[in-house]
Amino acid sequence: MSDQSPTRIVIADDHPLFRGAMRQAIAQLLPGVEIAEAGDFSATTAAIAARGEPDLVLLDLTMPGAQGFSGLLFLRAQHPSLPVVVVSGTDEPAIIRKCMEFGAAGFLPKSLSVETMGAALVTVLEGGTWTPPDIDLAVPADRETAELVRRLASLTPQQVRVLMMLSEGLLNKQIAYELSVSEATIKAHVSAILQKLGVESRTQAVIAASKIAAGQWGPNMAAD
Repeated sequence: MSDQSPTRIVIADDHPLFRGAMRQAIAQLLPGVEIAEAGDFSATTAAIAARGEPDLVLLDLTMPGAQGFSGLLFLRAQHPSLPVVVVSGTDEPAIIRKCMEFGAAGFLPKSLSVETMGAALVTVLEGGTWTPPDIDLAVPADRETAELVRRLASLTPQQVRVLMMLSEGLLNKQIAYELSVSEATIKAHVSAILQKLGVESRTQAVIAASKIAAGQWGPNMAAD
């Protein structure tokens, strides 16, 4: 944490009541902190870019514009030096392990006490990592999952964004419009995504990207 300027934190969660509670808790824990709120992933990236990188982002895994690990993947690729702490309603070791494998600086279950949350935030802001101490993260991922994690982590920020949009069912021309680039550029990104993920079609790419989340939370469930 810097003594020269206020600590800046972005709270990214689609539930206004939770954001408000988190803001109040953090303001008590870190006097003088500057807090920005975002209710969807687009607002999250805008908040990060508004005044240069903040000191920390608290990221919900599931919100409009990002599902599963896509938001975390994008932020880690786009802002490799920015600490991102996942805040979630789940405390399943498999989910926590994947978040840390994808480069999260920490994982905070929403059930944490204010005191524990404060200690966790200070640890991350001082350059450390934090996960619940009672969660065993030593169990290694199976080989197939570990390989998928590695492949997803190799995507560039723009490729992650294109894959997110593919997962939402958008066509190449729609993605091109949203990103203000040519359709040919999107086709090139899709080809690169297929190659990096080791699949042959955009449908297989979407399945590969959602496979871990489906295995973790089950059908029609979300870590929220």
